[in-house]
Amino acid sequence: MTRFVANNQITLLRNGEEYFPALLEAIASARYEVHLQTFIFEADDTGLRVAAALQAAAQRGVSVHVLLDGYGSRKLTRTVLDGMRAEGIEVIFYRPQISPWTLQRNRLRRLHRKVSVIDGTTAFVGGINIIDDLNVPNGMPPRVDYALRLQGPLVKDIHTSCVRLWQRISWANLQRTHSSRVPLALLDNPPLGQLRAAFVVRDNLLNRRAIERAYLKAIGNARDEILIANAYFVPGRRFRRALVSAARRGVKVRLLLQGRMEYWLMLATHAFYRQFLREGIVIHEYHKSFMHSKVAVIDGRWATVGSSNIDPFSLLLAREANVMVLDADFSQQLRSDIERSIRDGGQQVHADDWERERWGKRVVSWLVFGMVRLILGMLGHSNKH
Repeated sequence: MTRFVANNQITLLRNGEEYFPALLEAIASARYEVHLQTFIFEADDTGLRVAAALQAAAQRGVSVHVLLDGYGSRKLTRTVLDGMRAEGIEVIFYRPQISPWTLQRNRLRRLHRKVSVIDGTTAFVGGINIIDDLNVPNGMPPRVDYALRLQGPLVKDIHTSCVRLWQRISWANLQRTHSSRVPLALLDNPPLGQLRAAFVVRDNLLNRRAIERAYLKAIGNARDEILIANAYFVPGRRFRRALVSAARRGVKVRLLLQGRMEYWLMLATHAFYRQFLREGIVIHEYHKSFMHSKVAVIDGRWATVGSSNIDPFSLLLAREANVMVLDADFSQQLRSDIERSIRDGGQQVHADDWERERWGKRVVSWLVFGMVRLILGMLGHSNKH
């Protein structure tokens, strides 16, 4: 069950342009401890600035822990790693050894969450990796993504999650584990705002379907509008039924999906266009640049920002983290920003055009979707979630 905590201050951060200055400022003010957990840590200008900030924190005695995914951050240079470790920063890779030929069940279990906590008092949660916004091909505009800056009582939950995950992975890697250096008094964060929010994670232990269930509950309760902006959208049967059911009871359902194909598996997204369009669900594709958003707004009062895509890899395999917010003003701010993306870079997919002109895409999409289901079946996972 999703546990909402009151009296938080939450700031919506759009793209690295807003996220990285806030993150760097928080790291620069750290006195005790920094936890940074991310899928991608790139050795570009942004990555180097973050690494330098972490090194400076370690030099002044701050305990710094960096947890990276072994696949997403596999290109991080030895120079950057050695530089951080030389200053006493502890860096661990989650599942570093990956064979491209194995079909073992844990093959696709990745650390996909993007969470940072500074001194147990300030947290960042979202979908933005440590990578330049402009690290995109052919001089395209910056990718679109979101993160949150949080202060208040909910930060204690986020800090506890980071410390526990760090200790678990340290133990699994036969490394020493450390207790948090943050004074206990600091962890009892006082009320700093008005917002009710919940920190929801997906893991392979007690929270296998927590994020999906939070989505399904909100969709099931929707009465007016569902607006979802999601980069990799291959919903399972339960999720598809929930959206169709909402549309049939008169809820306005709109999807903003990535129009540019980064990976061939993304073609599976198109497998559901025909069904959704026939049910009156509105689909926009974002073509201006790459859209990595994992956000949603429902009925103008429930919103989520995080790392979880709506696909079987996020919802069944990866470690993810989202924040759910119950607040009309915050929800309207996020909704307005999604609307701006639709206006500036979105193209609506019309049912008649899809039926008449996209038959080739429909065939390919079902073939790719079949391959996704086959892979999940071989790994022992069902796509009925």
